[in-house]
Amino acid sequence: MADFTYCATWAGTVYTAFVVDVFSRRIVGWRTASSMTTDLPLDALEMAIWARNDRLGNLVHHSDRGSQYTSIRYTGRLIEAGVECSVGTTGDSYDNTLAESIIGLYKTELVRRKGLWKTIDDLEISTLEWVD
Repeated sequence: MADFTYCATWAGTVYTAFVVDVFSRRIVGWRTASSMTTDLPLDALEMAIWARNDRLGNLVHHSDRGSQYTSIRYTGRLIEAGVECSVGTTGDSYDNTLAESIIGLYKTELVRRKGLWKTIDDLEISTLEWVD
């Protein structure tokens, strides 16, 4: 499952994308960026593909219907990797509950607890420590 969220920093809004393995409930890919272009979730997807170590058979990738996840580049990468694409219904957060739960934990355990970061790099380092 995949989704992304936003966080405030002194330097502006920063976006963080996650890819979660539903079976292990582990974050297998993530990325922070200053814009929410397709590159953001695509980088998280690349990390997840690398983490699977080429064991991608019979996988289904599920996300919401955001333009980043339905873009030609993103869906093309999933097809190239042999991963089946799945998207939820429009406006239904219940279709992506595990990813929404991870984002809720991220915001509760890290973002709200640690406060406002100065730069994107500060948030990225804190996210790395939280994911680890």
